[in-house]
Amino acid sequence: MDLKQYIRDIPDFPQPGILFRDITPLLADRDALDAAIAALAEPFGDERIDLVAAVEARGFIFGPAVARALGAGFVPMRKKGKLPAETAMVYYDLEYGQDSIEVHRDAVAAGARVLMLDDLLATGGTMAAACELIEQLGADVAGVSFLIELTALNGRQKLKPYHIHSVIKY
Repeated sequence: MDLKQYIRDIPDFPQPGILFRDITPLLADRDALDAAIAALAEPFGDERIDLVAAVEARGFIFGPAVARALGAGFVPMRKKGKLPAETAMVYYDLEYGQDSIEVHRDAVAAGARVLMLDDLLATGGTMAAACELIEQLGADVAGVSFLIELTALNGRQKLKPYHIHSVIKY
């Protein structure tokens, strides 16, 4: 199935000069959604994956479904202050400033094999920070899976040590 046909281009969103890749039509079509989940999980189906960790917010759409497809648990990774129990956190640089990402400390056991997942690979900064955080907890990043990769932004460079899979490339 050609999943690109289910991605809608929205010019000048969220600001002028940005072309937003909208996944809403893909999510609304049950066959496209099913194909996307299968494609995100497929390269990791023969590996032992203990957990799928996804970054908020759109990563949460696919994370639990991919975890289920792989027979794994799911771990949400969130912005600062959104998780109620004890967290581990890492800061990362944005184009103009800093941000942070958190995970519950008890959600990831040392030695766990974790598939990292998000809807979009752009510059790679958020996912690089997420991988760093998982590794700080003693787990192993088994791979990184994205629905969409914007290849011109070279996000793969920040994720070089990992097995990177992207379903759709622009």
